[in-house]
Amino acid sequence: MHQIIEKPAYDVRPMGRVNWIGLWTLYCKEVQRFMKVGMQTVFAPAVTTILFFAIFMVALGGDHRVVDGMPFGEFLVPGLVMMGIVQNSFANTSSSLLIAKVQGNIVDLLMPPLSAGEMTLAFVLGGITRGLLVAVVVVLPLLPFVHVALPHPLVALYYALSASMLLSLIGLLGGIWATKFDHMAAVTNFVIMPLSFLSGTFYSIERLPGVWQTISHFNPFFYAIDGLRYAFTGHADGSIVLGAVVMAALNVIFYAICYWVFRRGYRLKD
Repeated sequence: MHQIIEKPAYDVRPMGRVNWIGLWTLYCKEVQRFMKVGMQTVFAPAVTTILFFAIFMVALGGDHRVVDGMPFGEFLVPGLVMMGIVQNSFANTSSSLLIAKVQGNIVDLLMPPLSAGEMTLAFVLGGITRGLLVAVVVVLPLLPFVHVALPHPLVALYYALSASMLLSLIGLLGGIWATKFDHMAAVTNFVIMPLSFLSGTFYSIERLPGVWQTISHFNPFFYAIDGLRYAFTGHADGSIVLGAVVMAALNVIFYAICYWVFRRGYRLKD
């Protein structure tokens, strides 16, 4: 009798060996996936964010309103940019995994000789790319209307990268967990959207009562928006150092969870 040898779920290589070609290929596939429908995945979110800016400026009298000693427009832009980053980073990875499962071509992702870490990194880099691209497309049209000084560009880069990475990882977990589009819509509408809107995007948390200020500090989106606002304006409602540590710690935790889930093949091998 011939012995039947089961193929491992992922390529097994000596520690330290990285399949750079496979990693790059999967990343390029993720970027090409959303760029082929760029009007929907990049420009449509940017237009929505710009409309938010226009409506809030008109409805709240942004031309004459001052928040924390700065014009309302300058205060609003960093929050809108971060909101675009987090929502689109999450949407990219979650939709990629869920569509692959629904269409039945998830096997095309599991069969290539890619480790769990390489798959996680490639998907996350794709989400980061989309999030940062949306941020650029949002900021450029607003430059003629709002003064953007960006006194701390490295802080802006750190928070944009860390926030897009965090939401890409959360999107991966959501895409793996969900089995139909209703599940993903529930996560988006009841988790991602409320956390992004209630994180100081349109207001300063210093205006909230004490208990709600405390609750806001448990919202990771607050640290992302507060850090980017500090990079754009030099003003922050919280500690920039604490925010940087929180974002880094969450990224490490969620990356480890995604790695473990890919390694186990949870809801991917069925």
